[in-house]
Amino acid sequence: MSLDSDAIVDRRRIRRKLTFWRFIAALGIIAAVIAVAVLGTPAGRSAVGGSSSIARVKIDGLIRSDQERVEALERLERSSAAAVIVHINSPGGTTAGSEQLYDALTRLKAKKPLVVVVEGLCASGGYIAALASDQIIAQQSSLVGSIGVLFQYPNFSELMKTVGVKVEEVKSSPLKAAPNGYEPTSPEARAALDALVKDSYAWFRDLVKTRRSMDDTTLQTVSDGRVFTGRQAVSLKLIDQLGDEKTAVAWLVAQKKISSELPVRDFKLTPRFGDMTFLRAAASFALDTVGLSSIARQLEQSGVVRAVDRFGLDGMLALWHPNASN
Repeated sequence: MSLDSDAIVDRRRIRRKLTFWRFIAALGIIAAVIAVAVLGTPAGRSAVGGSSSIARVKIDGLIRSDQERVEALERLERSSAAAVIVHINSPGGTTAGSEQLYDALTRLKAKKPLVVVVEGLCASGGYIAALASDQIIAQQSSLVGSIGVLFQYPNFSELMKTVGVKVEEVKSSPLKAAPNGYEPTSPEARAALDALVKDSYAWFRDLVKTRRSMDDTTLQTVSDGRVFTGRQAVSLKLIDQLGDEKTAVAWLVAQKKISSELPVRDFKLTPRFGDMTFLRAAASFALDTVGLSSIARQLEQSGVVRAVDRFGLDGMLALWHPNASN
């Protein structure tokens, strides 16, 4: 009787093992069939062959120096993407951060065809980044330009007089740490800042003139700090044509011989943890989660978040924004 029980147990164990391996074999057959079906399509063959897609990169919000973004674009250089479409929606940022992004996009363009698509706004430092491309496309109502540089700093000297606070300092020379915001700006400090701004402005203007093959008369018109609509920007040579991403794909197909069958896929530029855009999204999500989404929207619309963002920008700015409405 005991032997019969053992035999039954063994048979059941063997049956379970056979069932498991039959299941694994069935999964393998299904996977093989799917692989054959996918590889039989043009998209599937291109995914294995190399040029699998056109990469879509998005540059949104304020532009700061960001080494992680540079490294991400370098990874894109080495990827199998056949071309790159860069969507820009930015009022600009620091001149150093904008130059860093311009340089990274220039290196990327040397490896892959690259075209820029302006969404709502491509101003100041955003336009510096766009200049890396040989083809800039914008919608008719997009805002483009704001070629200029500024240096902003708060001055609390009058407030400190009111509250009776004075900051004492000992420094090696009159222009050390000037301006400091705790005392009126001296003529010498203002002259030094003016020289910095004019030098960066000259660099910006020369970049526009060279990259856009612009004559001096047109350059004088576009470099007074204002923005232009996409319709105006075409005739002023700030952009090349009106359109959207489909227009960009058509240009890549016609001018760079990219296959029209390739899909356009997002290539993520990982945000820095310290980036205010990342923190804003996290804060908004937290408020939404606890049922305070209306407060999140009011903070966004009030301009408080944008003001905090701007206080986080150090150095000279290539930045545009309209005056806040009352």
